[in-house]
Amino acid sequence: MTNVPLVADTMYVSKPASDEGVQKDPPKDLYPEVLYPEIEPYNQGHLSVGDGHSVYYEQSGNPVGLPALFLHGGPGGGCGPRSRRFFDPSIYRIVCIDQRGCGRSLPNAGGDWEKSIYENNTGKLVEDLERLKEFLEVEKWRVVLGGSWGSTLTLSYAIAHPTSMSDLILRGVFLFSPEEVDHLFQNGGTSGQNPEAWEMYAKYIEDSSIDFEAERTNFLGAYYKRMTGEDERIRRKAASAFVGYELSISKSFVDMTRIKEVRERERERERE
Repeated sequence: MTNVPLVADTMYVSKPASDEGVQKDPPKDLYPEVLYPEIEPYNQGHLSVGDGHSVYYEQSGNPVGLPALFLHGGPGGGCGPRSRRFFDPSIYRIVCIDQRGCGRSLPNAGGDWEKSIYENNTGKLVEDLERLKEFLEVEKWRVVLGGSWGSTLTLSYAIAHPTSMSDLILRGVFLFSPEEVDHLFQNGGTSGQNPEAWEMYAKYIEDSSIDFEAERTNFLGAYYKRMTGEDERIRRKAASAFVGYELSISKSFVDMTRIKEVRERERERERE
């Protein structure tokens, strides 16, 4: 597969939601640094879960501590150093997993998107978690922590396997109900928070559409069509525009650190 630069860059990242959000960094009084210090994993690897997927996992903290599972958001995100910092490493055996197609799992959407989305759904992800639990010889998770999409997956896991965990911690709860999805991606629900973000989200489809009046009735479908089409350049442009929208509404301030990370990855792709 050829490497095509992500030429859309972050042009679809909008300005802050309000005058109060003009600051380029999170206000320290509202977002205090209270997480545990960074630590390195003591064990990591890949677990074959079927359907051609091999999920990345890692363990950190206390090897004989209380087992704690961290579930990242997205769908399509991944775990990183910050994921390990929600738990006291002297008490917990911290397990992180990159879900199918995400992060360091294989196949990855950045390399083979068709294989990465094959048999990639909520039910399969839930069973991957149970398979990882058995593989790591965990009798029961002491706690499962999930945020955003991770909160949806956490609840789905608890419903399917209620005896596999003792406690749940949900943050940034998003249940992916039709009403929530439409609010974010179809009905302009975020326009009250950040009008420009919504305008730029719609503008990419308008700029790239031959029938915008039809496509504006299903923005997610329009993005999906572009991100799963045969033209890799269009796929990357659509993905960049979509990420731009999410970056614009994910926080009440402009997270320049995150935006710089995205831009740096784009430059790395251009150098490949």
